[in-house]
Amino acid sequence: MGVKVTLVSFAVTKAAHDAIIPKFVEQWKKEHNQNVTFEQSYGGSGSQTRAVIDGLEADIVHLALGLDVNKIQKAGLIEQGWEKEFPNNGVVSKSVAALITRSGNPKGIKTWSDLSRDDVKLITADPKTSGIARWNFLALWNSVLKTGGTEDKALEFVTKVYRNVPILTKDAREATDIFAKRGQGDALINYENEIILAKQKGENADYIIPDVNISIDNPIAIVDKNVEQHGNREVVEAFVKYLYTPEAQQEFARFGFRPVGEETAQTKELTDKYPKVKDLGTVQDYGGWDAVQKKFFEDGAVFDQIQSKARR
Repeated sequence: MGVKVTLVSFAVTKAAHDAIIPKFVEQWKKEHNQNVTFEQSYGGSGSQTRAVIDGLEADIVHLALGLDVNKIQKAGLIEQGWEKEFPNNGVVSKSVAALITRSGNPKGIKTWSDLSRDDVKLITADPKTSGIARWNFLALWNSVLKTGGTEDKALEFVTKVYRNVPILTKDAREATDIFAKRGQGDALINYENEIILAKQKGENADYIIPDVNISIDNPIAIVDKNVEQHGNREVVEAFVKYLYTPEAQQEFARFGFRPVGEETAQTKELTDKYPKVKDLGTVQDYGGWDAVQKKFFEDGAVFDQIQSKARR
């Protein structure tokens, strides 16, 4: 008898999962003499989250931010304490924020602070609708607090930056298109892994990984309610654990993600590909996703206040 597993994830993990899944399937067959088939679904993290809440029967979700997993939990599909089930608070892949510039970096953009200059236009998505854009916002805010600035200074700086954003796109894909295909803006904020993946496909990009940065943590969770119905918990748990092994982490690293396990991270090839970031903030520094969402992105919260100032 075979067993089926449904994995729902955000778009840019597809290449890594496509490389990892066959290895797991082979190993499981060898050890348990059972065939595992995977159904996979990829898309924007927010829309994938809604699809699962609306009835897409995921056994496993691998999403762009913990906030999305929390939403599925609040809908009653994932049991509380999901972060404690697996290593690193359930974070299985991670990245950092990168600044992409025009070829040759004509504006000489080197750090976050350059994005507040009057002569720089930045392209980014709207944090109210895009998960990546929430990380972008947090990277900007974090850059002030990690260098000794106050909350007031952070507010002033981030407001200046958003004044330099000519158009807030719905999602990161649209932001990339406007920057790359339509030639708007001097800089774009994106995940480092997206750029590495694009480079592997032969696209060229000039980019900087700022020394003060935010750890973009992508969590994984078992969708308990669905797994109970499908009766496949043993293989589902084994697959999630497999994603933390050096073999699987090596594949995530091959496709642009920074490894989460120390034992994977140390080869020369990886240290060349992923320059060490001196000062890395985390969402935990700001109280976790529920607190961040409430403070910055709810209606009438900090981001809305910044927008009303920036539009003036």
